[in-house]
Amino acid sequence: MKRFQRIGDPARLPSSLRGSVVAIGNFDGVHRGHQSVLQPALEIAAEKDIPALVLTFEPHPQTFFRPNVPLFRLTPASMKARLLAELGFDAVIEQPFTRDLASHSPDAFVEEVLVDGLGVSHAVTGYDFHYGKDRKGNPETLAVSGERHGFKVTMAEAYGDEGGEVISSTRIRALLGEGRVAEAAGLLGYRFTVEAEVTGGKKLGRTLGYPTANMALPVETGLLHGIYAVRLRRADGSLHDGVASFGRRPTVDVDGVPLLETFVFDFSDDLYGETCSVSIFGLLRKEEKFDGLDALVAQMKRDEEEARVLLSGVRPLSELDRALAFQD
Repeated sequence: MKRFQRIGDPARLPSSLRGSVVAIGNFDGVHRGHQSVLQPALEIAAEKDIPALVLTFEPHPQTFFRPNVPLFRLTPASMKARLLAELGFDAVIEQPFTRDLASHSPDAFVEEVLVDGLGVSHAVTGYDFHYGKDRKGNPETLAVSGERHGFKVTMAEAYGDEGGEVISSTRIRALLGEGRVAEAAGLLGYRFTVEAEVTGGKKLGRTLGYPTANMALPVETGLLHGIYAVRLRRADGSLHDGVASFGRRPTVDVDGVPLLETFVFDFSDDLYGETCSVSIFGLLRKEEKFDGLDALVAQMKRDEEEARVLLSGVRPLSELDRALAFQD
């Protein structure tokens, strides 16, 4: 894979990346609908033999405008960057979304960010892209600006699933909130994947014969609390099947904060302090409170057996899915 760069300020863009093809959008989830915008950018860049970049915004504009309304981000910045790198982009520009930027007119946004900052040669957007103060800019106004400033614009049409329904991050969030992770994966084009540092816990799982790698996910994570068949990827790239609990552990904890606790099959290494990713393949059951530890352990054994069977038959959904959750 080519060297991928994460850039937080367009003013610091290396000269070698100026004049690139730039896909513009929030791209939370980098799902199949987003890929219908991203893929043309890659194809145009390959045809012109120039770099392909993604311009996105941090924090997510919805969080900026509604800071008191939690937003379940499917792909926080680090995960989004990882997916974009796997797709073949050269860099992502994580444009700071500030009050000043939000107040820019559409023309000012184009001139300051796209022209002066990036020296864009070709911009690619989705049909629903808006920019500038009061969202007055759209793909049509961008095309007019492109003619004035000397860059081309391509607009991707809405992308639907096999039933003709438009694929959106909102739909995927709703599916994950119901534990329908296989359906969500069909829209994403890959298994929903989270990433975090493995932290120490109370080590109760170890005493029960099920030691777990514990990961604190963002508090906004809207995945249904339940037990899942998963694959964990270590920092060294190795993959390990397992079963994970996401939730508050009602049998053993009172008012516990949500954690993702992964029991990795046939594994004894220490993962503390390591940043790992977990790809979620299937919901086994919802979280529930058991009448004592014996009943909990008996169910955990059944969960392990079911997860092993489920994971033994999985196949990659795409090259992106293969890169995240399958051996090279």
